[in-house]
Amino acid sequence: MKNLLALLSFRNAAALRGLAGPVLIVMILSMMVLPLPPFLLDILFTFNIALSVIVLLVAMNTLKPLDFSAFPSVLLITTLLRLSLNVASTRVVLLHGHTGPDAAGKVIGAFGHFLVGGNYMIGIVVFVILVVINFVVITKGAGRIAEVGARFTLDAMPGKQMAIDADLNAGLIGEEEAKQRRAAIAQEADFFGSMDGASKFVRGDAIAGIVVMLINVVGGLIVGVLQHNLDVATAAKTYTLLTIGDGLVAQIPSLVISTAAGLVVSRVSSGENIGQQIVTQIFSNPQLILLSAVIIGGLGIIPGMPHLAFLIFAMLLGSIAYVQTEKAGKPAAPPPTPAPPVEAHEASWDDVMPVDVLGLEVGYRLIPLVDRSQDGELLKRIKGLRKKFAQDIGFLPPSVHIRDNLELKPNGYRISLKGVEVGAGDAYTGMYLAINPGRVTGQLPGAVTKDPAFGLPAVWIDASMREQAQIQGYTVVDASTVVATHLNHLIHKNSSELLGREELQKLLDHLSRDLPKLVEDLTPKLLSLTIVQKVLQNLLGEDIPIRDMRTIIEALIEHGARTQDTEDLTAFVRTRLSRSIIQQISPSASELQVITLDPQLERLLIQATQAEGAIEPGLADSLLREAHAATQNQERLGLPPVLLVPGQIRALLSRLLRRSIPQLKVLSHNEVPESRSIRVTAVLGARA
Repeated sequence: MKNLLALLSFRNAAALRGLAGPVLIVMILSMMVLPLPPFLLDILFTFNIALSVIVLLVAMNTLKPLDFSAFPSVLLITTLLRLSLNVASTRVVLLHGHTGPDAAGKVIGAFGHFLVGGNYMIGIVVFVILVVINFVVITKGAGRIAEVGARFTLDAMPGKQMAIDADLNAGLIGEEEAKQRRAAIAQEADFFGSMDGASKFVRGDAIAGIVVMLINVVGGLIVGVLQHNLDVATAAKTYTLLTIGDGLVAQIPSLVISTAAGLVVSRVSSGENIGQQIVTQIFSNPQLILLSAVIIGGLGIIPGMPHLAFLIFAMLLGSIAYVQTEKAGKPAAPPPTPAPPVEAHEASWDDVMPVDVLGLEVGYRLIPLVDRSQDGELLKRIKGLRKKFAQDIGFLPPSVHIRDNLELKPNGYRISLKGVEVGAGDAYTGMYLAINPGRVTGQLPGAVTKDPAFGLPAVWIDASMREQAQIQGYTVVDASTVVATHLNHLIHKNSSELLGREELQKLLDHLSRDLPKLVEDLTPKLLSLTIVQKVLQNLLGEDIPIRDMRTIIEALIEHGARTQDTEDLTAFVRTRLSRSIIQQISPSASELQVITLDPQLERLLIQATQAEGAIEPGLADSLLREAHAATQNQERLGLPPVLLVPGQIRALLSRLLRRSIPQLKVLSHNEVPESRSIRVTAVLGARA
């Protein structure tokens, strides 16, 4: 029960703190509209002065600018508070100023009479001096420092991020600390950018103070003379003193806040607050202090100079120099016995980091695409393509490890497989890639390039030209789609390497829920996990999905007792999967149009493989040329390129042709179902 009450009280306190800001803004805005009594004005002016002092003290005691990261917002709120008080006090001064010096409250009366001796001309001079100091000196300097600091901070961001990555790669810091440092760099840039803008509010406040004072003086004269029948001298004195008091009571907090702004943006982080920095760095050298005392003392003995003031400060500086010299001359305490140096830890297996199976590195301009806090579009697409891959191919690929890399071009990205780059390209956020599928009706202005996934001609265009590109027949995709499509293409292309032992074991564990007996009879009872993995990798290497694991396992169980040769087992599995293989190649046609080998070439290849296990280089080169020409002819006719060969040489020819002609599918006679008729469109080696 106590824990529940504590939790509720904590939540209530958090909710009240969250309401403090909106309530304060509403109250400030209400002061501009609602009339306030003089007593309440006294309370609010006092609060304004106290708030400015608090802000100044907090600014002086910060160790680095980000310790007071809320300062730009505080600057805006305090400026709005002063302007609201000016509006409220102006209303009271003009309505009740004729009744006496306390018409607008005790605070304004005190500032208008006591601080300037009741002389409104002196008050005007003091007010103008304060405004000039605030506007010309402090605010302008602080604004300039904030502007330069913002520019330098932004320019230094890439270097700082590279330093973080270097420390991370060297093992000096961990991933969590690297994230914290990157966040601090981003916050620093945001802070100085906000300060650059917020300083403009203070400058505007100083200008508004002068304008409000002039309006109040003129308005007071008109109201006093025309409405309250006061003579001009009395009206000028009464309303001007009240206006001066109002201006001073607003400008003094403004001067304090401006000083705090200058202190925040001009300090250099050193682990000490401003007071400690000043004392440490100014009074640390006794020789310089002693020299200053001699100079001040020399000025004090010149005839006509105020001897007492100069000599007092000369003695004070001499005393400080003496104390500092004595302190420096005392023998230093013996240093504590140093602790034995901590030996560096021996290298261990914890220092060996596993290589990511799938990696995606992006340049810093592509970070928004993969940033969770910015709802990165590419993250959603990667999740979707992994799910689609699992549905189409039959197993879940490893997760894609994403990170930023400042060594890449700002708009560049790199895809790696087991630590080795397998693809790279460029993408531009806010732009679209118009891909030419071969039937466009015009040209588009932009950066000419190629589609990174399939090598088609393309051009990067502005978002405004998207509809025009689609009308002209281009395929238009955004930056996240470009990267996701490239990644998806490479994942499918390298699916055999992605099926590791870990993924296979998870696949078998998943199957054992529905087919426990089948999985139990396969491994490890009949075939080892390594043999099963190799057979599945052979299938994936020739773009055959392994969704139908029931048929694959049944084929392996049926033939696994007779042989454990992975090539033979792969051939048996392909025969059992013949319908799905043909369906994938030619889904609708009942007739399969194929390329075949000349019988004499078939016998020559069979003899060569049985004798040496390889094809003679000259014969292989000739076969590649003819196969490439036949494949191009099939594609021109709109037919899938299929080479039909005897089962003994199918695997050998597939390995030979796969690298040069990846679109050519090599099938054995056993893999064509009886329901499909065959028509030969080309014969390789017929002229030999």
